[in-house]
Amino acid sequence: MIEQVDNANRSRIGVDVGGTKIEAVRLDASGLVCESARIPARPGNEAVIEDIVSAAARVCGGDFQHVSSIGIGTPGRVDHRTGHVDNIVNLSVTSLDMGPLVEACTGVATHVENDVNAAALGAAAVLGGTQGLPGTVAFLNFGTGLAAGLVQDGAVLHGFSGAAGEVGHIPVEPHRFKCPCGQYGCLETVCSGSAVARLWPEADPAMPDLIRRARKRESKAVDVLDMVVRAIGDTIQIVAQSVDPDVIVLGGGMAKTGKPLVEVITSELRRREGQCRFLAGLDLPGRLRLAPLDRPVGAIGAAVAV
Repeated sequence: MIEQVDNANRSRIGVDVGGTKIEAVRLDASGLVCESARIPARPGNEAVIEDIVSAAARVCGGDFQHVSSIGIGTPGRVDHRTGHVDNIVNLSVTSLDMGPLVEACTGVATHVENDVNAAALGAAAVLGGTQGLPGTVAFLNFGTGLAAGLVQDGAVLHGFSGAAGEVGHIPVEPHRFKCPCGQYGCLETVCSGSAVARLWPEADPAMPDLIRRARKRESKAVDVLDMVVRAIGDTIQIVAQSVDPDVIVLGGGMAKTGKPLVEVITSELRRREGQCRFLAGLDLPGRLRLAPLDRPVGAIGAAVAV
């Protein structure tokens, strides 16, 4: 009985590994953030492990005895079963037993999850309160790349090989730009944050300026925005018709554009509905939500990942 009480009072730590920073949170027994910390990220295997452990230690005062679990959300190819990670390009990591090494340093059970999946869990938790959002949640990460995190009743949908949600590399975009993955016409080549910056290099960040100038009917801006928003519409439609989520959360750097981004996406989806009774019945605009950008959803999601 005493052990059960102790476990109930233990907290969980979540760590979000990024290309430039590592952010950690500690959740109390009720799932609320009670501590947070952020440190710069350094490249290399040893530095990444040291920094994850350091960030985690900061949110628990260096005392891991009262921590029940550590969750890590990271870029790269993640084997969530073993905690092994390959190819974190921005941190010069090609192969790393991240989970086992962090667990060895802290003595705490450690789980590693893809960063978009972790953000999907975090967004579902924040938007839905302590119980999370019910049903299926699709988190579309319009960041440097493009990917979706899929959560069903609080659990990540990984698929057979862990590739569920990799919509950015579906080669259906008609301009057929070369993608770093080797294909041509991947959705990521047009509607990721890096793609928009390439297509509209006149401002940083690109998306707010692109929308503003397109609304002024500047022809070049209109053409580029049309290309980007059509690809976003394709992405949303592919995800919606594949997994039929209750909620579609827009996240990543492009989502910082906020309401203007939702407005142009909604306009594109309504245009499609006007041509297709089937789509009109799905009411995809009604399912859209913006990710809570003022909350560390990546770290929160890592903490609740199992």
